[in-house]
Amino acid sequence: MAIERREGQTDSVAPLKLGERIKDIRAQQGLTLEEASKLTGLARSTLSKIENEQISPTFQAMQKLASGLNIDMPQLFSPPKQVVATGRMDVTLKEQGKPHPTTTYEHELLATQLRNKKMMPFKTIVRARQFEDYPDWIRHDGEEFLLVLRGSILFYSEFYEPRILHEGDSTYYDATMGHMLVSHSEEDAQILWVTTS
Repeated sequence: MAIERREGQTDSVAPLKLGERIKDIRAQQGLTLEEASKLTGLARSTLSKIENEQISPTFQAMQKLASGLNIDMPQLFSPPKQVVATGRMDVTLKEQGKPHPTTTYEHELLATQLRNKKMMPFKTIVRARQFEDYPDWIRHDGEEFLLVLRGSILFYSEFYEPRILHEGDSTYYDATMGHMLVSHSEEDAQILWVTTS
């Protein structure tokens, strides 16, 4: 709960407005009153009265709210976290990324001026042409998103059958699972990769 301090007073706990909290959660999920009513099984009028602090929800109603809004019950009583913008930004102009060539890929690292990023974006030209070009599976921590920008690739993974992905196709996967790519088109394919750190 939020702590309010006024001059000459000791710390006091501001009362949580449950109706406002429920309304905030509904708004964050982009739900109308009608949609939230269908999800929770509460009448639209009842939900409106709860949100406007006209009535207090019963324990059963709170269970329905938590279940319908797909949240844990304690989240109904936790004030929303204040989001503070850090203002971090980096622009990488076309073909101005940091080159990082390997035997199978030609990477262009993007947004290299930012430190401690939560994700690493980079463009890659896939030079590999066959599975045997790799000595072993590639695997690392985190998750990865891949979008084919040009050409087509054959995406190999440890637990799935190989998949051909064409320009505009994408995949999101667990990067601890062995994976590797080879170009499948006549020209070397180009992809955009985003890896979480």
